[in-house]
Amino acid sequence: MRIAICPGSFDPVTIGHVDIFERASTMFDELIISVFVNPGKDRAMFSMEQRVAMIEKATKHIPNVKVTCFSGLLSDFCLQNKANFIVRGLRAFSDFENEFQRALLLKKINPNLETVFMMTNAQYSCISSSGVRELVYFNGKLDGLIPKCIEKDIAAYIEAGKK
Repeated sequence: MRIAICPGSFDPVTIGHVDIFERASTMFDELIISVFVNPGKDRAMFSMEQRVAMIEKATKHIPNVKVTCFSGLLSDFCLQNKANFIVRGLRAFSDFENEFQRALLLKKINPNLETVFMMTNAQYSCISSSGVRELVYFNGKLDGLIPKCIEKDIAAYIEAGKK
């Protein structure tokens, strides 16, 4: 069975992420999307549980997807889930440089792990979670940036912040 892990902070999930999930799901028997703690980011907008719930809503149409969260080493998570593949989405060449170094380190830790890089569709190349967070902060429009099914979650976050 070909199992792949698609790790990320997904804070929040975007339509670009969903595009990668949909395409990657056709390549593997099971795609595990896992919200990871990113020690390089100060503070998340949404809790890990909220992000898992939003991704579950956004991927309910993909039958071979499982959504979870994890705090620790990606290589350990892969071993626990018997996954030999990691899927990473790339928007620009600058993404590749960081992801390439990360993939080489993972390969050194576990030679059985293969990283699959997937280029985003051009129409999503400008969409990032950090850009969405900035728009949320300044009450910008999110049309065409996030899955419609999580718009209420984002609206609830914005409303809670005004109280």
